[in-house]
Amino acid sequence: MYPAPADLGFDQHDRHRLARAGESCPDARTFRRLQAVLLIARGRAVPEVARLTALKPWAIYAWVRRYLAEHRADALVDRPRSGRPPASPAITDARIVRQFRRDPLRLGYSTTGWTVPLLAAHLSRTYAGPITPDTLRRRMRALGLRWKRPRYVYADKDSHRAQKKGGSCAG
Repeated sequence: MYPAPADLGFDQHDRHRLARAGESCPDARTFRRLQAVLLIARGRAVPEVARLTALKPWAIYAWVRRYLAEHRADALVDRPRSGRPPASPAITDARIVRQFRRDPLRLGYSTTGWTVPLLAAHLSRTYAGPITPDTLRRRMRALGLRWKRPRYVYADKDSHRAQKKGGSCAG
């Protein structure tokens, strides 16, 4: 019927190794992969594991092959990918931070604080490269830049107001 784990290439230490790696795995995608390979190492069939984990059987076969090539749980971690190239390479992280720290009022804008659309327009003009507010917001979040909208706070009355206005000190 289905091959035994030993016939696939799993040894006696693989179940321990996969279970330990699953306990300290911070990434959900890697955890699902570890879980699927662990179930195969424990003797479950691929169609059954696919049904239990809601994964495609071809993906499970690929992860089992990848794990068995090295017998290391690290083999199931996502590899770095190139991703989409930046839309405006002239607008670097350092330039975003530098412009964010500047006062927009001194740059000729009629506001004392940046908004994301205003900063995006300013960066686009300054560095001759388009950047959308959504892209800027995502990049600022990755840089840890945050700001809050100004809050209007009503001032409390001064506790010595009566003395200053000439009123009596008696309470």
